[in-house]
Amino acid sequence: MQDNRIAVRDEDEIDLIALARGLWAQKWLILAITLLVTAGAAAYAFLSKPVYEAKLFIMPPTQNGIAELNYGRGKSTELDTYSIKHVYDVFARNLQGESLRQNFFNQVYLPSLDESQRKGALDRLYDRFARELVVKGPGKDTPDRFSVTVQNGDPVKATEWAKAYVARASEAAEAELIKNVTTEASVRARNLEQRITSLRETAQRVREDRIQQLREALKIAQAIGLTTPTINSSAAVDITVDTGNKMDYQRGSKALAAEIQTLESRASDDAFISDLRTLQMRYNFYRKLNIDPELISVYRQDGSVEVPESPIKPRKAMILLVGIIVGGLIGSFVALTHYSLVRSRERRPSN
Repeated sequence: MQDNRIAVRDEDEIDLIALARGLWAQKWLILAITLLVTAGAAAYAFLSKPVYEAKLFIMPPTQNGIAELNYGRGKSTELDTYSIKHVYDVFARNLQGESLRQNFFNQVYLPSLDESQRKGALDRLYDRFARELVVKGPGKDTPDRFSVTVQNGDPVKATEWAKAYVARASEAAEAELIKNVTTEASVRARNLEQRITSLRETAQRVREDRIQQLREALKIAQAIGLTTPTINSSAAVDITVDTGNKMDYQRGSKALAAEIQTLESRASDDAFISDLRTLQMRYNFYRKLNIDPELISVYRQDGSVEVPESPIKPRKAMILLVGIIVGGLIGSFVALTHYSLVRSRERRPSN
């Protein structure tokens, strides 16, 4: 029994040695296949179109960058100031918005494709575009930083697209913020205008009431023959008619007639309305409020964006290495298969 095991072991060792010799005998076949596969990999690596990647990093704006939005806002007004976080959140929402991506796809990406490339299904083209333009949100180490990555066969175009995409998001965010500011200012101006109108109407009614009071007092003064104010108030005649101020008639008919004429000829009551000028000043401010987009910055670029010099695809060294390894494996497999067929034929008994 032990002799049989030794024989089997010896036979296995002889087979391994024979296998190694058989493969060595086919070394040129293995080498040829390896070179062939490697040549194919090299052709793919050097002939395929290179892909370049441009990346742009984005940070929150500074307080100075949003100062224009807070013009006329604060504790002295009823309008709250915009914080850096609020402005940056508006920008981030537009940066990641699907509407911006679709507009960029239709207006920039599609026109850049050849006629043959546009013939494909639109959803597939959009999926390809989504892989080539990627917006990544904040990470654990950079909680406020976004990144925009663009891949393209043209390094200059990749850089320009990254900048253009961020610029479009910035314009959309600025337009939204400016619209909010101007809308709030417009509402505030309308409220102030309504308040000014109400004060003027009230002042006019008060003046008309005063004229009526003075007319009644004038009738009393004329009835008692009082033309000038009395020096001794005890000589005044008491009346029971309620004129608002029972002593107005004591001023005399001349003074009363003069005041009535003055009140009736008054063109405007503005000078006699308390706080009117302050309200008008605030109304004019909000009505004429104009935000300059050139003075607004809703984001801050972190670092510069340089045109990439080296492509990220294809990785030539990696492809060549994989080609050599795969070629060697395929060559060895072919050689092993050939060796097995030859051995099986040799062991087959001849008829």
